[in-house]
Amino acid sequence: MKNRILFIALSFAAATMFSCKDGDENTTGDAEQPSISKIDKPDFNADSAYVYIETQVGFGPRVPGTKGQVDCAAWLQQKLTDFCDTVFVQKVQVRAGDGKMLPCINLIGSINPKATRRVLLLAHWDTRPWADMDIKDKEKAILGADDGASGVGVLLEVARQIKSKPLSEDIGIDILFTDVEDYGKTEWGDNSYALGTQYWASNPHVPNYKAEFGILLDMVGGRNARFPLEGNSTKYAKDVQLNVWQAAGAAGFSSYFVYSQGAEITDDHVFVNEIARIPTIDIINLSTSSATSFAPHWHTHNDNMSVIDKNTLEAVGETLLQVIYSMVQPVT
Repeated sequence: MKNRILFIALSFAAATMFSCKDGDENTTGDAEQPSISKIDKPDFNADSAYVYIETQVGFGPRVPGTKGQVDCAAWLQQKLTDFCDTVFVQKVQVRAGDGKMLPCINLIGSINPKATRRVLLLAHWDTRPWADMDIKDKEKAILGADDGASGVGVLLEVARQIKSKPLSEDIGIDILFTDVEDYGKTEWGDNSYALGTQYWASNPHVPNYKAEFGILLDMVGGRNARFPLEGNSTKYAKDVQLNVWQAAGAAGFSSYFVYSQGAEITDDHVFVNEIARIPTIDIINLSTSSATSFAPHWHTHNDNMSVIDKNTLEAVGETLLQVIYSMVQPVT
């Protein structure tokens, strides 16, 4: 799905500046949570997000050039239309690392499209054509419940909640679902990943598009998830990263969002930072006990609905709403 460049097994020094828990294990039951900062925001519905993930998985693998891709794209476009003010669709051809031309469908839903202050939220929605980390059926595509569908499910529910409690007109949200993220291979180079994002970053849905910051969601639905400070996020958008982790603590989810320095991941956010010049971070489940830095179901056929945990979805969704509604007061 993406290339692990480096893993730093040291606690992040800035953790001592904050009250959030810096633990090696994610615990959701007995861990002492900070008091929740009360802001006027809607509540994230993890049951709804779960259904959105389940629906995507029901289309089967969403691999470029398949029926699953076409059918899921149509469904995503409809959901964005339901929740957003304006929807953009980019249908293009991109060249894969093996030289193949692949159909790519990026979808963008804009909330308050006339607002000059904007926040970019993104996730990839395609699935990997190969189960290269499995022990069998390595050449068959995976379902990608976590790696693909989970981030999209969370963002659809965030959009639904924003519609239920509109933001003031001075801030806009853009939800970007990128395609052809997971068709890359290490031997093809880092640029073989995130092809849809690379296209969008060079050809945004609105000319000269800018956002104050961006947040990428990737593998945000797994059981016992742990979100350390991903290395490239720290490199490109440290202030944004710390703001989001503080919001997670304020919302009561510091046991998920830990102040430990994680691996540097070549993911969609790298290209948003380098091409679009929007400071963007990656919320991604990373493991300290795995040789790959990722969860055991990564790039295997075990990445199905059995790994999805509503508690994890709630932690991520509530954190995003905390970030968004802390920026401005919603319309009363």
